[in-house]
Amino acid sequence: MVDSIADMLTRIRNGQRACLFDVKSPYSKFRESVLKVMVDEGYIASYQVAEVRDKIKEINIKLKYTKEGKPAISEIKKISKPGRRYYASVSDLKPVYNNMGIAIISTPAGVITDHEARKKCVGGEVICEIF
Repeated sequence: MVDSIADMLTRIRNGQRACLFDVKSPYSKFRESVLKVMVDEGYIASYQVAEVRDKIKEINIKLKYTKEGKPAISEIKKISKPGRRYYASVSDLKPVYNNMGIAIISTPAGVITDHEARKKCVGGEVICEIF
């Protein structure tokens, strides 16, 4: 797979459509940093890194649902793609669904949400939008 983040987001989207409790994804530090933001914002329950074989790790992602059984994520969309990267300055960062959703951005200050990027006055590559 060329785009590892798109693969992980698709696994999460498909897992929630199938009402699964957890999904697995290959490990990378960047995937883990994106998942940390998603846990902090309350879109997934948790994640755990496990070593499957010698020097090969895997991430087990626990999905989150409401009391009614609906997924916590209504929509998850990849913005920056390998063929067309999307970079935004602080002034270009727009609210996602009238500030009801978040955009995950890779900045020099690390992987953060669009709200934090505006507070820190940093721009970067817009990875995805979640609502």
